[in-house]
Amino acid sequence: MPYTFDTTGTEVAADLSSHIAGKIVLTTGVSPNGLGAQFLTTIAVHKPRLLILAGRSLDKAKETAEAIKAVASDVETRLLELDLASLASVRKAADEVLAYPEEAIDVLVLNAGIMAPPYSTTAEGLESQFGANHIAHFLFTNLVMPKVLKAKNGGRVVSVTSVGHRLSPVRFDDLGFAEGKHYHPWRGYGQTKTANMLFAISLAEKLGQKGLQAFSVHPGGIQTNLSANSDSDFDSLVALERQQGSEGAWIDWSNFRFKTLDQGVATHVRAAFEPNLKEYNGRYLEDSEITPKERIRAWARDEIEAERLWKVSEEIVGQNFAY
Repeated sequence: MPYTFDTTGTEVAADLSSHIAGKIVLTTGVSPNGLGAQFLTTIAVHKPRLLILAGRSLDKAKETAEAIKAVASDVETRLLELDLASLASVRKAADEVLAYPEEAIDVLVLNAGIMAPPYSTTAEGLESQFGANHIAHFLFTNLVMPKVLKAKNGGRVVSVTSVGHRLSPVRFDDLGFAEGKHYHPWRGYGQTKTANMLFAISLAEKLGQKGLQAFSVHPGGIQTNLSANSDSDFDSLVALERQQGSEGAWIDWSNFRFKTLDQGVATHVRAAFEPNLKEYNGRYLEDSEITPKERIRAWARDEIEAERLWKVSEEIVGQNFAY
């Protein structure tokens, strides 16, 4: 039977237990009570070889490591300091990963992100959402790719995106909203969620022949640290949805059906470990299933847009990644 809205990560992990066992998994965004922490504690009971917890706050990552130990005391964890608002931090973290004694990383889960904050910039002057949600992950992934490509049965990259990709394409001619003069927090968020999807498409296209599988996933509407820490006005989100005539314009938020954290990570787990997704390389999943392309905005599934984003991203980080 297909998975559904109600399927939990616990259920999917049980189905894929033999594919989780022995794997080395690196996850970004691992603060307690978030999707990354839930994903890790969910898969920990299925005997992965090593769980690498990457985050800006090592104290918070340590809390999650302790939660993992409480459910799976024999699973090794390792902390990695990674501040996505600084490309210098990204490069330092990548160097640390490349120096690990383990030959390969089986699964890289790009889970960290920020959602619709007031305008600010990263250390390099990038609009904060585009810098942290896309550019930092683009750089980190490509820098550690030698480890991922050495995975025994082909490495895997999972980018956590959102149905919020419908809020904006990538604004190639104005990525930073005229240095904040025309900033709209939800358009900024939508731009990055589109970028996450296009990145998965590019990885599949460029590295699929080397065994890499890449997917983007929408966890669902969940009340996590991400939404709790968002300073943005949800009325402006509804207004934007109505301007665009999208389905989100007519949601009755007072009766909105949120997912639990366990339900939210179900799609993470399937995209990370399901062995029968090769024919769908580069695709977008929600509710733990491949989403039909007609349900995805054209700008988030276009190979030309994906290649354009790749080149722009290389220019921003000042490094080319030819495969």
